[in-house]
Amino acid sequence: MINVLEQSALKGLELRAVCAFKDNYIWIAHNDTHALIVDPGQADPVLHYLQKHALELHAILITHHHADHVGGIEAIKQVYPNATVYGPARENIPHCDHTLEDGDDIEFPVLQLQFQVLDVPGHTAGHIAFFSTGPDGAQPFLFCGDTLFSIGCGRLFEGTPEQMLASLDKIAALPADTLICCAHEYTLSNILWALEVEPTNTQLQQYHQQVVAQRAQDQPTLPSRLGLELDANPFLRTREPNIIAAARQYADADLTQDSDVFAALRQWKNNH
Repeated sequence: MINVLEQSALKGLELRAVCAFKDNYIWIAHNDTHALIVDPGQADPVLHYLQKHALELHAILITHHHADHVGGIEAIKQVYPNATVYGPARENIPHCDHTLEDGDDIEFPVLQLQFQVLDVPGHTAGHIAFFSTGPDGAQPFLFCGDTLFSIGCGRLFEGTPEQMLASLDKIAALPADTLICCAHEYTLSNILWALEVEPTNTQLQQYHQQVVAQRAQDQPTLPSRLGLELDANPFLRTREPNIIAAARQYADADLTQDSDVFAALRQWKNNH
């Protein structure tokens, strides 16, 4: 059975997360007739959703090259050959029609959507994200792939701590009400780690209770909101005294650079 999770409606636009593999989400943005999808690691869940709702696939947005984000492109293109694939210029994306770099804008009039491309390396060397203010100035949202998770961030497979911290700073500068459309359901495990880092954070404690209840009912925790992440995500709070002190204690070192604090937190999470 394919589990399709409704997330939000934005002035006629639906944002939905389709489950794939164990904990991936493939995001679908659509109106009554047209759709775009983000990071389809698996084809079947996407094809099922599109066909069930009689949607024409207009575009495929790719944030980075990992197989669980691109593995379904070929099979989807066989069914929707006119769907245009957009991906990062500095990565090899299968069937990519348009390569994108930081600051590029792409428009989809059939969905009344425009995206700004953000270069967010760290998880991979050429990782990008897609930011939109939504149709008619509705609530903004961000397809961020594996750069930012709710109360977490991606592992550094190809980038440096300095790169990832700069990428997270770029995301942190977006409007606080931005919906954060992450690609994995990692929220509960991330919170359990974050509570070790900052156990007195009341926003984190409250979020923990909410997420436990959601997951107990097999509900998604995403999209998150940037304002919540700024209040509770240690990776977005590396300059806060509580976070610095916790990172120094974990590393048993006098961490003087912001990137050193981030690197210690990332190692802590890796070992959690």
